[in-house]
Amino acid sequence: MSAHFADDGAIYAVASALLDHTLPKPLWTHAAHFAATLWLMRHRADLDLATEMPRIIRSYNIASGGENTDTAGYHETITQASLKAAGAFLARYPTETPLHEIVDALMASPLGRPDWLLIYWSRERLFTPLARAAWTAPDLKTLILS
Repeated sequence: MSAHFADDGAIYAVASALLDHTLPKPLWTHAAHFAATLWLMRHRADLDLATEMPRIIRSYNIASGGENTDTAGYHETITQASLKAAGAFLARYPTETPLHEIVDALMASPLGRPDWLLIYWSRERLFTPLARAAWTAPDLKTLILS
C-alpha cells in the first residue's frame, strides 16, 4: 500500500489550505479530496458537510482560477456520494487510528479509483448538468457503502 500523506499533519495542511483557498490546484488530487474530507469529518464535527462542502468546494474553485458551470467545477452528485463513501469508510476505524493510515487504506480500496462512481452511475447520467447541479440517484446499482 503506497503512502499518500506522510502523517496527519500533512492532511491537516491540505484541509487547511482548502479552507483558506491557498491549496495549489495541482495538489487538489483524488487523494487530497478524500483526505481533506476525512479530516473535516474527524476534526470539524461542527460543520454539516452535506451542506457546507458545496460552498467550500465552489469557493475554492473560484479562488484557484476555476469555474462552477454546467460542465466544470463543482459537482453535487459526486460530492454527496463521496461524503457518504468517506463517512462509511471512516466509521470502520477506531477514532485513534491515524488519518493518514485511513487515507492510504481508502486509496487502496475501490474508492481510490477516480472512476469509482461509475459502478453506480452510468457516465451518461453522472456527467449531466442536472447531476452536477443536484443530487441524482444512481442508475446502475444502489449506493450502499456500509
